[in-house]
Amino acid sequence: ALVEDIREVVTIDFPVSSFDLDISALHSLIAGLDPVQSATVRIRPGGVLQVDVAERDPALLWRSRDGLALLDDNGAHIDHVVSRNEHPDLPLIAGDGADEAVPEALAILAAAQPLADRLRGLVRMGERRWDVVLDRDQRLMLPVEDPVLALERIIAFDSAHDMLARDVASVDMRLGMRPTLRMNENAVSEWWRIREINQVAR
Repeated sequence: ALVEDIREVVTIDFPVSSFDLDISALHSLIAGLDPVQSATVRIRPGGVLQVDVAERDPALLWRSRDGLALLDDNGAHIDHVVSRNEHPDLPLIAGDGADEAVPEALAILAAAQPLADRLRGLVRMGERRWDVVLDRDQRLMLPVEDPVLALERIIAFDSAHDMLARDVASVDMRLGMRPTLRMNENAVSEWWRIREINQVAR
């Protein structure tokens, strides 16, 4: 696909004299393609035009209002993607401004490896901080400062108390380092039912 893109932007009718080629302009065109990390363009002995490119390595998928896009580990755009299934091995991030905080997202994803089998992705909230989204609609709400440390504390607490195996809807670490838990509706209803039973029993 990249070869076709290069052929499309380099509109040269061969054969052509090397004196008529603007190597600098060709380099700018090719290096400006999203999938290209770096490029060299030169004329080899014998009049051969040689183009060498280093492609960006996809690091994750970003879901935005414009759809899905491949990003490298610096957040640079590589290509648009039609379906999540095209890259099931790549982690998913979402939200406005998520592409501008990719290094932090990758650090959070690395820390989240103990939860990898339940991890669904990261959502950028208010272009300031991250929510870790797990299956069963659970969210880990991380603070703006030291999100990795906050996530590590959640994982340590879960390891000791099986917190995330319970009817927890969210774990909020935005204020301080002590988690605030919000239970899901079924758990809250059950809590009220048990409380009413205990009051009647008295």
